[in-house]
Amino acid sequence: MKNSNQKTEEKIIEKSFDVVLLLKSIFAIVEIIGGIAMFFMTPERVNNVIHWFSKSELHEVPNDFFINLIVNFGHHFTTGTQYLAAIYLLSHGLIKIITLFLLWRKILWSYPLSVVVFLGFIIYQLNEFATRHSIFMIIVSIVDVIMIVLTILEYRNLKYQKNY
Repeated sequence: MKNSNQKTEEKIIEKSFDVVLLLKSIFAIVEIIGGIAMFFMTPERVNNVIHWFSKSELHEVPNDFFINLIVNFGHHFTTGTQYLAAIYLLSHGLIKIITLFLLWRKILWSYPLSVVVFLGFIIYQLNEFATRHSIFMIIVSIVDVIMIVLTILEYRNLKYQKNY
């Protein structure tokens, strides 16, 4: 028999899990949309958008770190980069949305599967951080670690409920 503290803890875990699940689902949908959009973002279009976005900003602050970072990205954006980004975003988003859909449905076997999928994403993201030093990859990895912990806790709660 569970006491009220255990029930409250389970509710907190469940609500936290649902919030992170919702945020990751939104992000996965944005990745899918971004992946599709990347198929249409040729290097010329990317550089035109960057030029339009940065021209007034660079006149005001020529040494702006973020604007110069974006301009530098545009100079190195090739057709190969375009298709790599499109395929990465699309596949990453689709894998994530399928996994998250299974979690929303509370299908028990999807919980361990999700942990493995998110561990795979973390390994990839940390490798990207090691080579490109993108802070964004660390932030996404931290969110994935939180997702893994909540997934394990929610899985334990569901297994316990099914046994009783």
